[in-house]
Amino acid sequence: MKCEICRKKIEETFLKKMIGTYVKDDKGKKHTVCFECQKKFPKKEDILKKL
Repeated sequence: MKCEICRKKIEETFLKKMIGTYVKDDKGKKHTVCFECQKKFPKKEDILKKL
């Protein structure tokens, strides 16, 4: 899986859970965001602007 902001590969834990999050836009589509981008853009609105 890749981050939709920085295009880097998202790390996974040993149980295959991603270290990051999903963000839903207004239409209900899920976008993947890595941990680093999550720290750069703490608010959901900021993340959606970068997509």
